[in-house]
This record gives sequence, C-alpha cells and structure tokens, in this order.
Amino acid sequence: MARVTVEDCVTKVPNRFELVLLATQRGRELSSGAQPTLERENDKNAVIALREIAEETIAPDELKQTLIASLQRHVETDEPEDDSVAILAAAEKEWAGVNTDEQQPAASTDKQPQGDSEPAAAESAVESVATEDADTAAGDVNLENVDSDLAEEMSKALAEDSEDAAKGDG
Repeated sequence: MARVTVEDCVTKVPNRFELVLLATQRGRELSSGAQPTLERENDKNAVIALREIAEETIAPDELKQTLIASLQRHVETDEPEDDSVAILAAAEKEWAGVNTDEQQPAASTDKQPQGDSEPAAAESAVESVATEDADTAAGDVNLENVDSDLAEEMSKALAEDSEDAAKGDG
C-alpha cells in the first residue's frame, strides 16, 4: 500500500497546523494503547494516525475535542448554585441588624405609608448599611444593632477562637 501523503489529509483537515496537532494527538492515543481503526501493516503510530484521518475512519472533531481536553489544566464545570448564597445573604443582613422585619413597628401595618417619608426612610436605611459595611470592612463590629443572644454567641465564639489560637502558638 502506498504511503499517506499530506495532500490526502489536507482535503479532510484544511489547516496543516491543525492536521499536525490532530495526527499527533491520535498518535499519542495509539501509543497509549488505543486500538487502531485500520490494519497496522507494520506502520508506525504517526503513519497510522495520518491514514485514519485520510480515510476518515476517525472524526477530526473528536480528535480536536480530546486534544483540547488533554491540554486543559483547569476544567470548568457548570454547577448550579444552590440556595446557600441566598441563605448567607439573609443571615448577613440579620447579623448586621438590617432585617426589615425588625425595623418596622407592629402598629404601622394598619396605616398607609406617607409619600414623602418612605424615600427618606429608604435613604437612611441605605446610609446605615453603608456605614455598617464600612465598619465591618475596617474590622469594627457594632454589636448594638445585633440582638443580645447573637452578641453573646459571637462573644463566646471569639473567646474560643482566641483561646485556640493561644494554645496553637504555645
């Protein structure tokens, strides 16, 4: 049988550089133990890979995908986000004392809000959140807005952490 020429393969894969990459990938697969789709006929893996591409016994698109996968160092997976992000955001607001349920007095549910006071209340709420975020970013935590049970739990946790850190340093 005649040797495979590049011209036979270029009709299947027009870009010569891509042809070299694909043939190399298939040659590596054959060296790793993959079964050839053609008879070996005492040929080397590179020649078998070129013959497979020329005779279209293996799809160039499949080779291209395996080549890309073999060269990737980090494979991104699309995992659906669970509700933990929403739960964490709600908990963060509650810890910061910005929970809207606690801010509204019970008697106000019967009354209609006045037009001018609602935007002012919204602005003050935004300012208080911004101030608390800035304090938290600076490392200061204002415990006045957090109810007393949470404050006690936070104080205990901080004390335990500092005790653990002291034990680890010693």
